[in-house]
Order: sequence, then C-alpha cells, then structure tokens
Amino acid sequence: MAGKGHRVQIKLKSSESPHIYYVKKNKQNTPDRLELKKYDPVVRKHVSYKEAR
Repeated sequence: MAGKGHRVQIKLKSSESPHIYYVKKNKQNTPDRLELKKYDPVVRKHVSYKEAR
C-alpha cells in the first residue's frame, strides 16, 4: 500500500484583499511557510501572498 505522499494542498491568502489561491507544495522540500508575489485580481496588481492554515 502506498503512503499519502509529501505533496499537500495549501491556501495562499492575499495581504491586501480577501482573495485566496490554492496551490500544492512539497512539505519535504519546503517545510516552512510559503510567501510569494502573485497577481491579485481584486486590487489589480501584484501583492504578497502568505500561506494560511
């Protein structure tokens, strides 16, 4: 029987609006929280997105 694996789905929450992205990350390669700059369609510019629980 195969295990569940290391890849999990996480939520990236915008720092300037209620917008959320859902992405997958490998917990074994990046155990700490993710922070990326992505496009926010609500405020129509690139903003910082942080991993939410």
